Amino acid sequence: MSKTYAGARLRRLREERRLSQAEFARVLAISPSYLNQMEHDSRPLTVPVLLRLTEAFGVDPGFFSELGTARVVADLREALAEEISAARVSPADLSELASRLPAVASVLLDLGRRNQALTERLAEAADGRGGGGPAVPRTPHEEIREFFYRRRNYLHDLDLAAEELATGLGIRPGGVLPALSARLTERHAVHLAAGSGRPHHYDPVRRVLHLSGRLRPGQRAFRMATQLALLECDGEISALASEDYPEGSTAWSLARIGIANYMAAALILPYRAFHATAEEMRYDIERLADHFGVGYETVCHRLSTLQRPRLRGVPFSFVRVDRAGNMSKRQSATGFHFSRAGGTCPLWNVYEAFAAPGRIQVQIAAMPDGQRYLWTARTVTRQRGGWGEPGKSFAIGLGCEIRHAGRLVYSDGLDLGNASAATPIGMGCRICERLDCPQRAVPPLGRPLAVDENSSTFVPYPVAEQ
Repeated sequence: MSKTYAGARLRRLREERRLSQAEFARVLAISPSYLNQMEHDSRPLTVPVLLRLTEAFGVDPGFFSELGTARVVADLREALAEEISAARVSPADLSELASRLPAVASVLLDLGRRNQALTERLAEAADGRGGGGPAVPRTPHEEIREFFYRRRNYLHDLDLAAEELATGLGIRPGGVLPALSARLTERHAVHLAAGSGRPHHYDPVRRVLHLSGRLRPGQRAFRMATQLALLECDGEISALASEDYPEGSTAWSLARIGIANYMAAALILPYRAFHATAEEMRYDIERLADHFGVGYETVCHRLSTLQRPRLRGVPFSFVRVDRAGNMSKRQSATGFHFSRAGGTCPLWNVYEAFAAPGRIQVQIAAMPDGQRYLWTARTVTRQRGGWGEPGKSFAIGLGCEIRHAGRLVYSDGLDLGNASAATPIGMGCRICERLDCPQRAVPPLGRPLAVDENSSTFVPYPVAEQ
């Protein structure tokens, strides 16, 4: 077994808990000098210490593994693509930085993205397409995706509050709508009314919640639960949004909506009940949707949030894409990296889902670093209800590391131990390290091409031998 050196992460965990080395060492039942050696990578992290960390602080063991740096390294590769291409830094440098100095890596990521956004804005201005105003690193909606991505799609205090409220209301499968309706009416004097056009609209002056008659029961419950979350936990939601964004900004308002939506899902799918049922059903998404009376996407999204300390579910990555490859949702409790630089891997099974609408596709996929994932993908379609009215279709992907795959019903019949059976995918052609991929759309970064007018290759961008 390889030794794990995680001094920077250990030190950061201690500092976040505002503990001295002596206090931290006492909790871990080791001497301060031994802790000091581990924090400076003079000694590896031992299994007994790792178990005590998990028990005392609710930290997932994967937090200290080398795989825990994979997402940071991938983000760095993307943000510093030009520097890698110019050979000013190497992938090995980025791995060292992510492992030894994660806080510095985070700052460098922000600076790299700002520089990338500024370069793009200046190019637009030079071409006459931009206004030459100040650069905007990301749109507000992209900011919100980052908000949940940084938190690994789990809001502990809010999840606990939602579960406590669900217990008080007597939330259970088949009885969600009456319980929510009673709470809205009796506690907040909010009345329900039929609406048209928009799925829902709340009038805060008249205290009337209008719900479209076209909503399915699960959708109706989710809209009611979202409004109840905003009424019950307005202060807590605002405080959480204010951790990242100035109050009153567009991003702050969108964060409030996102947080309220999170609490709504946690309210109609209470953590302990949902976690226990998911384990019992081996994470069968369609069975869970039928059992709780909600949609496929709602179940997938909730499954990606089961990261409560001492009661963790399978850590999933969740993604929603359209036919053109636009990613409108992406959340991850794993080290899986989602490209922000446009386009994902065409070999990923989320795109195969559109060829067989409504059918679940299963894939074992291998990333360039050797990490393998089990991915499920299925389409969901939404219509406004009338004939000829435009609808929208998405592919919903849900994936976990191969070490957790045996807990899923979708692993039945698959050879999980056969690494050669996995489909090799990447993080998007722009930063992918696979040099022999026939689907590559752009040349690899930092590698000279082998251009020969007298021959051709199956690989679109052959690389010169070094």
